[in-house]
Amino acid sequence: MSNQIIQGVLLGGYYALIACGLSFMFSVMRIINLAHGSLAVLSAYALWWLASRFHIPPFAGLLIVLPLMAAIGWALQRFLLERSARGGALLPILTTFGLAIVIDNMLFEQFGADTRSLAPFIGSLSYDSWEWPGSIYVGKLAVIIFLIAVALLGGLQLFLSRTGLGRAIRATSEDPDTSGLVGVDARRANAVAAAIAMVTVGLAGAFLGMRATFDPYAGAPQLLFAFEAAVIGGAGSLWGTLIGGIVLALAQTLGAQVHPQGFLIGGHAAFLIVLFVRLSMSGFSLRGLLHRPSRSAS
Repeated sequence: MSNQIIQGVLLGGYYALIACGLSFMFSVMRIINLAHGSLAVLSAYALWWLASRFHIPPFAGLLIVLPLMAAIGWALQRFLLERSARGGALLPILTTFGLAIVIDNMLFEQFGADTRSLAPFIGSLSYDSWEWPGSIYVGKLAVIIFLIAVALLGGLQLFLSRTGLGRAIRATSEDPDTSGLVGVDARRANAVAAAIAMVTVGLAGAFLGMRATFDPYAGAPQLLFAFEAAVIGGAGSLWGTLIGGIVLALAQTLGAQVHPQGFLIGGHAAFLIVLFVRLSMSGFSLRGLLHRPSRSAS
């Protein structure tokens, strides 16, 4: 059982990594990016293309892909999300849904339906492991992904709390109109936040390609895992995203021990239970507020 728990915690690091950008974007711009998974797969394909065509190792390819992902995030906010947000809360969701369809079909047209992987380009790292006490083997890549997820979440937390640009992003997320009165450029803050979110998506796509296979339509499952981890941990909470990813992965790992099909079922069950509890608590809070006697009545 201890081995399954350790493997589940390490898998949770990947889920936290892929959910990080989704949670960060929602916390700043209150936008659920339905193209999140497709953009991660796009990053994986970019790294695969660089490795197969120009023999650039995936870790070195990140020096090219991550700035490109940041540029995509900036352009996505400036030319799509910012304009669609003027039409209400639903329009940005529909916009990103359409963007996901465009990316998926573009990748299918360009690369076909064959599955790809970055594992052949990282050598023995894809299968090497360390032996821990108790005959427990942990993959080196899984440990690296978990440590990078923790470092990324911690770095984002420090960025938001200790830097001027981070505080401007936080102020914009709270009240963009009021923050503009004190000199904060809300458009710039949102564009930078979208660029940062896309960098995290690029990292998630890289590790998706290293730890598993991917195809043009692999974005939907990744979006689902990211969404479930973000909701379990509390949408908009960075450290909560890590906890949510670990809880989701543990539920999947333990579910797989109960039944061969329990991997996905266990994760979905944990998500639904947490969602039900959150909705119930918010309902109780609302009813308490509505039925609270006023001072004049007392």
